[in-house]
Amino acid sequence: MSDAAIEVGAPPPRPYVRATGSLSRRMILIASAWIFVLLAGGAFGLDRVLTSALQTSFDDQLDYILDSMILSAEIDPVGEVMFSRELSDQRFLEPYSGLYWQVSGKGYNAAPSRSLWDRVLRADADHGDMEVHFYDSDQFPKENLRVAERDVRLPGSPVQWRFQVAQNRNILDAQIAALRRTLTYSFVLLGLGLIVMAALQTWYGLLPVRKLRIEIARLRAGKSTRIEGGMPAELAPMVEELNALVSHNDRQAEEARRHAGNLAHALKTPLTVIMNAATADADDLSTTVVREARTMRRQVDHHLARARAVGRRGSAHSRAAIWPSIEAVERAVDRLYQHVRIDTDGQKDLVAHIERQDLDEMLGNLVENAAKYGGGSVFITAQADAGFVEILVEDDGAGIPEADRIRIFDRGVRLDSGKPGTGLGLAIVRDVAELYDGTVSLEESEDLGGLLVRLRLPAAG
Repeated sequence: MSDAAIEVGAPPPRPYVRATGSLSRRMILIASAWIFVLLAGGAFGLDRVLTSALQTSFDDQLDYILDSMILSAEIDPVGEVMFSRELSDQRFLEPYSGLYWQVSGKGYNAAPSRSLWDRVLRADADHGDMEVHFYDSDQFPKENLRVAERDVRLPGSPVQWRFQVAQNRNILDAQIAALRRTLTYSFVLLGLGLIVMAALQTWYGLLPVRKLRIEIARLRAGKSTRIEGGMPAELAPMVEELNALVSHNDRQAEEARRHAGNLAHALKTPLTVIMNAATADADDLSTTVVREARTMRRQVDHHLARARAVGRRGSAHSRAAIWPSIEAVERAVDRLYQHVRIDTDGQKDLVAHIERQDLDEMLGNLVENAAKYGGGSVFITAQADAGFVEILVEDDGAGIPEADRIRIFDRGVRLDSGKPGTGLGLAIVRDVAELYDGTVSLEESEDLGGLLVRLRLPAAG
């Protein structure tokens, strides 16, 4: 498609903004990973505690039976172990029931329970177990045993007897498996619930951000002039700054339109005069063109100076040291008006919230006017006053009547037409000072008797 085919008035394409991923997805992934770590650690710890509790309970039962065997054991007349009472658990009488006991001693045949039938528990004679000892054994096919054993020397017997109780640990393993299944299901459901909660929290938490995006889109489309509605405390300062930025841009656009209109209006009259003189073939055409061109030049100079100040004002970090600017202006005016004496006084460390170029232009206009219209003496003072920097420019001239001190700030107004000038100096100073929230006023100098110009600019912290 050619450029000519592009629809006139179509909005420009949006610049591509490189996305670095979803903020919601980041928050959910971080929450999910942290939930997984915490739940995995908690599940592992809980599994260890509960599994250990089940096994301890299982071992306590074996230990209880082992103690009962030892307490009821006696030595018969032939020196073998006998029990004064039978063990109460019926499983000891059922072959391969899964619960067994055995007593063995060196030099004697092992005495097993009926439940062992034709089998014998392994007894390692190479070590002693004076305290109860628990261990797992796989000596019987398809039957994992949990064994408790203890060595005891019975009264009246020189032999050290080993008492053993063994039980099939299938029941214990089944309990542990059921416990782990319950833990797994519970923690999986808990993890899913927490992740869903984190997703809902993220969605709800970022809802004001989505609302802010919609408001900005409405602002861009011209459907609103500012971002309205309440915002959370975290977003409220940003919304305030955005609204301030929009207001600032609106003011700048309005200033640009107003200055363009003012410049057009200021140039319209001289151009009309020139065109009328040219159409009428007036005898003083050249004089008229020079006079009106000079008027247009003054207007263009004024609006250009103001436009430069408006453009530089956008920097929030504008700072200018007062004293170096005063010294620079003093040297420049000394070369132009060598008969004028310029004295300075005041604080040397003052800094104002203004661009250096604008400060130089304002001081240059004020000091040059004082040198031009004064009687030969100019006095410049810099001082701090309640958050502002004050610059006083005094001269020993005739001064300005109080009735004319407001009118003199209008563009093109000159009280002394006998000296060259455009009549725009004070107007430029006033406009630039107002751009930086400063002021300029005219007073009478008590020391020199002439004019005192008081320029106030915001102090930079």
